[in-house]
Amino acid sequence: MSETPAEKRDYKKTLNLPKTSFPMKANLVQNEPASFKRWERLGVYEKLREGRKGAASFVFHDGPPYANGDIHLGHLLNKVLKDLVVRSRSVLGEDCPFTPGWDCHGLPIEHKVMQELGGKAKEMEPIAIRRKCKSYAEKFVKLQSKQMQRLLTLADYKDPYLTMLPRYEAGVLEVFAGLVERGLVYRDLKPVHWSLENQTALAEAELEYYEKEDTSVYVRFDVVGGDGFDQVMIWTTTPWTLPANLAVAVHPRAEYGVYELDGKRVVLAVELAGRVFGQRGSEVGGALKVCKGVDLVGTRYQHPFIENPPVSGDAVYSVLSADYVTMEDGTGLVHTAPGHGAEDYQTGLREGLPVYCPVQGGGTYDDTVPEWLRGQHVFKANAAVVDRLRESGHLFHDERFMHSYPHDWRGKTPVIFRATEQWFVGVDLNHEGAKDTKSLREAALSVTADGVDFVPEWGRNRMRGMLEGRPDWCVSRQRSWGVPIPAFYREDGSALLNAESVRAVGAVFGEKGSDAWFYMSPEELLTGYEETGLDKSKLIKGRDTFDVWFESGSSWQAVLRGGWTDKQASGASENLADLYLEGSDQHRGWFQHSLLPALANTGRPPFKTVVTHGFMVDRQGKKLSKSGGNAIAVEALLKDYGADVCRWWVASLNPENDIKADGELFKLAGEAYRKVRNTLRFLLGNLAGFDAGVAGPVDAENTPGDSLEGWLLGRFDALSERVAAGYRAFKFRAVSRDLFDFCNDTLSAVYLAAVKDRLYCDATDSERRVRCQRAMFHVADGLTRLLAPILPHTADEAARALHGDEGFCVHLETLLPASGVVADQRWDAVMLQRAGWLQALETGRAEQGIDNPMDCGLVVPDPEGLSGVFALDDLADLCGVSRFAWGDAAEVEVQDLREEPRCERSWKRDGTVKARGDGGMLSERDALAVGV
Repeated sequence: MSETPAEKRDYKKTLNLPKTSFPMKANLVQNEPASFKRWERLGVYEKLREGRKGAASFVFHDGPPYANGDIHLGHLLNKVLKDLVVRSRSVLGEDCPFTPGWDCHGLPIEHKVMQELGGKAKEMEPIAIRRKCKSYAEKFVKLQSKQMQRLLTLADYKDPYLTMLPRYEAGVLEVFAGLVERGLVYRDLKPVHWSLENQTALAEAELEYYEKEDTSVYVRFDVVGGDGFDQVMIWTTTPWTLPANLAVAVHPRAEYGVYELDGKRVVLAVELAGRVFGQRGSEVGGALKVCKGVDLVGTRYQHPFIENPPVSGDAVYSVLSADYVTMEDGTGLVHTAPGHGAEDYQTGLREGLPVYCPVQGGGTYDDTVPEWLRGQHVFKANAAVVDRLRESGHLFHDERFMHSYPHDWRGKTPVIFRATEQWFVGVDLNHEGAKDTKSLREAALSVTADGVDFVPEWGRNRMRGMLEGRPDWCVSRQRSWGVPIPAFYREDGSALLNAESVRAVGAVFGEKGSDAWFYMSPEELLTGYEETGLDKSKLIKGRDTFDVWFESGSSWQAVLRGGWTDKQASGASENLADLYLEGSDQHRGWFQHSLLPALANTGRPPFKTVVTHGFMVDRQGKKLSKSGGNAIAVEALLKDYGADVCRWWVASLNPENDIKADGELFKLAGEAYRKVRNTLRFLLGNLAGFDAGVAGPVDAENTPGDSLEGWLLGRFDALSERVAAGYRAFKFRAVSRDLFDFCNDTLSAVYLAAVKDRLYCDATDSERRVRCQRAMFHVADGLTRLLAPILPHTADEAARALHGDEGFCVHLETLLPASGVVADQRWDAVMLQRAGWLQALETGRAEQGIDNPMDCGLVVPDPEGLSGVFALDDLADLCGVSRFAWGDAAEVEVQDLREEPRCERSWKRDGTVKARGDGGMLSERDALAVGV
């Protein structure tokens, strides 16, 4: 039976159409968890460690997030950035183990547990409360670990470091012992930030600043035996601290005037007099007398509502000199209460003033203040103080105002400066941790100036500014949930605390955990410590715990040199880190509190490089928060987009400043992801049936530099170099942009568009098609490796489809070496001219009414002398036309080929189309492909 003409000319089944198991629809939400389980089953993390033994090491140390609540968008940013480091260093061939950590001690957990316990907490022993806190922390470590793994992060989740584990606590005490040994630890009564709600000291890094309404007052103190004046006027924004006033400070070189006011001669700064008098709407008259501040020093005054000083001292209730007094606000005379201010305290030390603090831990006054104030809370006492000053006639002016005020970073409640007995690490004491006798501050400033790399670079000055202005480090807290400071007290009140005693307790903690402090006796805790004449049975254990920043800041010792040493890079020459990466708030937090003890103990910083990122804000720049109604739940993002899209979004960010986040931006990331995925799919689909083992790898012999494949491989080799350099420099945004542009432009818009015809229509085993597939296989293989750190699921899925092996895992591989193919440099001129050729083609088609570019031919000028260099069919495919030729004319000529026969299989009009043996109109190439 003869075939019909229509049947003879149905060439669709003869085309090499794409086939792949790699689907267009990613279904990330369903498929990503399966990938993670597969990696666990394969033991990818463990195999990486084994496979990278002896390789160049990269020590990357994790800063511990707090074990409280679900992970939020900040965690997503931070953990994905860290995973980009881990995975990229691995694909670069380096040994980069990663032990994740959690900060488990501290006030927020204890506060939450105490709330849950309610009234029962008062009846419970500290160790019972600690066990509740431990359970709470364990619950959230487990939850957050699961959520972080859902982000497809690669880490040793089987053995994370937790600050509440005995081996970690032993490391904390080893660091503390080193500080004690160098004479940097002392106990003193001095003002610190104090949380009234939680009754504990706080460090600067535990504060947040919010607007708070307060009362400012201008108060006149009566002078005792003044020479030509009756009163001095002070200004303060904390009227509640006036009961603790012991002195008034003036700047020695500033000018002060005596002014007539309400029948009294009052002293205040000349520079501020106009502003002060303006508070009551009155004009300032000329000064009756002008003098320097130094002339006022020694003047005695009477406290406005305290008849007899609560403490004794020669300088009490007198005018003192202080260079920190400014002429920016107030009166130029500063109310000084050594028990309630850092500068006041320093002035008091210099002048011999007692450190007087009449405020108790809960914020109420003790019995040393006037009876009408006793028992009152300080924040409610302002009104009573103002009323008393007004009644006595000492109040010149009062007003309400808004200002930025420190709050407890967890409870969000206002804090005060309050003098208490605390343990401190002195940052200005000389130590022996370096070659010279620099103080900790000097050593830290030295290494941060030259010795540590900062990314971005502005982090250097930010951290140095914080180091320059920081006070001594208050390391003690008044809580149950934390590592106890191993101080014992003798009967005379003196402390037993030395390096040997600390290490003895550290050995116990390493075996039994810090709970031992609460159920073991001093004799048992100090089994490993001996001191002549010491009666251990009469010692009393201290009740302070370490600041959680001290705990987390000891992680370089506890993890890298302590309980997790065997998990670190096998080739590491020093067990300190190449990299710390956290949010920019950690310049005053974890970075700084790791740097100081490391310098004291080892003489070098704990990190070689510090990378920081900004914070998440909405499109209006407002901080994302549940209370603000603009929070974005990570769980919802993963449900809507999948982890790979979220990771692509993170990689595409400029993390150096605050980062705007909303749903639309994740949609854009999803669109970019789909373009990358579809490019991979096209590559894979057109490699169906290709046997890389038979075809062999690309090289200079089978891929000439003047071929389209030579151009492609040259571009891919350059991409690989840039991406590798970007990964090494933590420039993930540049990496993601390069990868996207290569997929979207180099591949999809140029090369794949050009070779589609030969892939579909050439004979399956044609030399040209095999050369094309060989190059595509190399690019697809290399591209999955370049993409693997950012899109771990998708890259692995594509790699398995490419290799046809379910046991293949791209995350165990390294980047491909350069192809060895050298692209002809003249391709640059072709690609530069191509844009003009395509524009001329569009114009010509419009003028001649040609719909299909395959109905066109191009004749182009050759100013670069490219004639004879490149195959004309390559150039025709590059422009998407049927024919290409070089010409002598100055302009591009667009030829209308519609009168010439068209190939029924490829639609080309290349001049070789004619009727074939099967009755169809085919080009010579297509006739050979179908065998007619």
